[in-house]
Amino acid sequence: MADEAVAEHPAEPAAPKAKDARAPEAPRGGARGDDNAKDAPDAPGSSDASDAADAEAAEREKERERAADRFKDRTRDPLAEEQGEEEPTDAAAATRARRSGQKLLASGRDLIGFDRSDVGRLHIGDINIGLDARRSGLSMRDGPVPEEELLRIRRTHIEPEGYVRLRRALEARRLLVLGGAPGTGRASTALALLEEVTRDGESGQNAERVRRADPERGVRELAAQVVAGEGGRLRGTGYLLEPALDRPGTLPPDGMDLDQLASALAERGSYAVVVVSVGSAANPLLAGRYGAICPPAPTRELVAVRLRKRLEEEHGDPVRVGGGGSARDGDGGGGLDGHADRDRDGGRDEGRARGADQGGDRPRGGGPDEAGSLSRLLERAAELREDPEVTEAVGLDDLRPAEAELFASLLAGHLLGSVGREELLSGCRGLAAVQAYEWFAGVDRALAAPPPGDGRAPVRSGTAALFHPVAFRIALAVLGGASHSAVSAAAHLLTWELSVQSDPDSTPARPLFCDDPESDLALSRARPADGPVDVAGAEVTGRLIFYRGAALPAAVLAELWDRHFPVRAPVVRWLRLLADDPRPQVSMRAAVAAGELSVRDFEHGYAELVRPLAEAPTPRRRVFAATALDQAAGHASHRRAVRKVVEDWSRHGTPALRWTAAMALGYGRSADSMDDTLDALARIGVRDDGEQLAVASLNVVRLLTLPECATVLRRLADWTGHRGEEYQDLALVSIVRLALTDVDEVLDDEPGTPLGDRGDWPLLLALAATRPELTGKLADLFWTALNTARSRDVAFDALETLLRSASRKDGRAWTREGLAALLPALTAEEHDQRRLKWLLQRMMRDQDRPLTEERARALWRLAVPARQRRSDEEESHG
Repeated sequence: MADEAVAEHPAEPAAPKAKDARAPEAPRGGARGDDNAKDAPDAPGSSDASDAADAEAAEREKERERAADRFKDRTRDPLAEEQGEEEPTDAAAATRARRSGQKLLASGRDLIGFDRSDVGRLHIGDINIGLDARRSGLSMRDGPVPEEELLRIRRTHIEPEGYVRLRRALEARRLLVLGGAPGTGRASTALALLEEVTRDGESGQNAERVRRADPERGVRELAAQVVAGEGGRLRGTGYLLEPALDRPGTLPPDGMDLDQLASALAERGSYAVVVVSVGSAANPLLAGRYGAICPPAPTRELVAVRLRKRLEEEHGDPVRVGGGGSARDGDGGGGLDGHADRDRDGGRDEGRARGADQGGDRPRGGGPDEAGSLSRLLERAAELREDPEVTEAVGLDDLRPAEAELFASLLAGHLLGSVGREELLSGCRGLAAVQAYEWFAGVDRALAAPPPGDGRAPVRSGTAALFHPVAFRIALAVLGGASHSAVSAAAHLLTWELSVQSDPDSTPARPLFCDDPESDLALSRARPADGPVDVAGAEVTGRLIFYRGAALPAAVLAELWDRHFPVRAPVVRWLRLLADDPRPQVSMRAAVAAGELSVRDFEHGYAELVRPLAEAPTPRRRVFAATALDQAAGHASHRRAVRKVVEDWSRHGTPALRWTAAMALGYGRSADSMDDTLDALARIGVRDDGEQLAVASLNVVRLLTLPECATVLRRLADWTGHRGEEYQDLALVSIVRLALTDVDEVLDDEPGTPLGDRGDWPLLLALAATRPELTGKLADLFWTALNTARSRDVAFDALETLLRSASRKDGRAWTREGLAALLPALTAEEHDQRRLKWLLQRMMRDQDRPLTEERARALWRLAVPARQRRSDEEESHG
């Protein structure tokens, strides 16, 4: 292609098109005077002179070809080199994955200073409230539930969806296995069911009509206890059992055990609810005839009821907030206040709870006198609940009962003047921190405890099953927004690392068919969603997974890194494995998370993650390190340290460290200013005869998506006129790469911005279309590449690519707007127009992809103004 162009238009030294875009000296071809001398027959020694001139011209042509080959090699993709082979890369997918990871960890919670010295209880202002969702049946064994607690449950319990079906099943079978995630109110629902079904039975007036059973006795022991009935004294009793199925060596009850218990219950006119956590151990129980899933109570009703209760207590009004509304599922009746009056009282109470959701003025604090009536307080509370700052501070999509209790207490305290605005927001931020604490506190204590029975040694074969829920939560915090399969696979890798770290002398078992996606979602407060997944450069629809709350990813990482130091080693090994994953959705999200962990302890993160991977032989690992560094640079507290590291690497580092520094600089946050960033990239690019010019030029192009784009273009123009050929090459390679790089390969902005809406456009044309004030500089720089000998071939190929992008295959407009802005400035001179005309004609003759005459004429009309076309036609016709 280029040879034909040179034959049509002989190479000449490039003259500067503009003051700030001077072209470097192009290697000269054979001089016209030499040709005349060769042709003169009478010239003395003409034969020898002609031979010498031909040899010199041939040598110059070979040198020009070698220079062009070297230049073309420097325009290669620096990210595609993997162990000496070139592999296709998907920079656009990597950019989207990094953006998604940053979005999930950008809630500002990575350095929250919430005081969790006693997480089980929280003291804010004058509020002192228990939060530990694990304080349930384990703290009260084989004892009756006090009547006061039953009364509280009766008044304040919010029925989950399907409550009536649960009650009917319990009444029919006497036994119910109720599954749910810890903290979702499953135990409260179980107590509410037992209180209701035993209220009018044989033990209706008995103070011990509802009892908690010892969780270590199990179903068989409970059946024996029911039969014994305390010497025949207990009949019509309701039993609540929460067996510890997650302990290694503990076997779940089988169907015969449950049938035996149901028979004993029927004999004594009693009832029992067995509460279990969803998961592989409990799934057979939940799938049986006695099993049922307990949905969580609705958040809005939970908060409304508890908030109203708190405010009524302060005003001295009678507390009548229970019931949760009219019976669901079309059942009618069966509530905690009795079958006959449930619709009347429960419906009224639910209406009062919903009244808390109505509008009002923005609360500013103040005492009860300023707050006004209870109804006014409820209106203000509803508005405070919807305050964007409060909603962001909470950071959870739905609240569990203990969390709703705290949230309501905080809102009430702020409305009544005992809790300030900052205390309110701090307390709200603490909700996610408390959840993360509960997820990780003492997970592996069960490994050291003996299994049920006497005199037996601890059983450690269940480490994989024990650690998998924890590993899934960590994987979801790191890879949230990726496909469910990717998160699950990463969780299994981490489960292995945790198991080996916990018991290095044993090979942990790896169950193959125990995964339960629904259990993973429930135990990790996660939600699925259909969304795009990048596969081999294309987007397909996949099943993605997220936390149910923006605060949870950062809270999980903070809890993990700040409070559990032994777990750092297996997590570091795991993150290094993720750094090698060829899928950008995995490796880039893991890099962002590694940067956040490094912020929490920069010394450890730098020594264990950043520096080792920055010196790795593979580009994928070095990109991981550069991304982690940039993520740390996003925090003002660590920006200075990161910039010092990158500065040292760019000046004194090994080739691998300089390569990593160049990638970090391309994000635009690893130097004090844009000029400092460009100085560092130039220092890396020109060193060692341009060994790393490819990666330096790539990151110069990445900087062109930032607001300081004009500064980058000015420096490129300066480099084209530099005395050093390495600086000229850095500028020329960057210019050509600018024309060959799509926007979504280098842009961090979400769609909706001028550049973001042109993700599949070449960056050069997107800038010309969206930044008209830069069009002249862009055209001058590209003109320089087209008119410089060593870059001409690659630049012409790039120009052809730009021209072909004008319209899509189906004829719809694509980059016409950008070409309409760039081409007139690029072909202002007659020589440039002739060259464009020749290129269009050659594209029309292309045997593989011929350009239609209609499209060629359309491109010509974009480049040459109508007035000039008319003048040329008039001149050609005389």
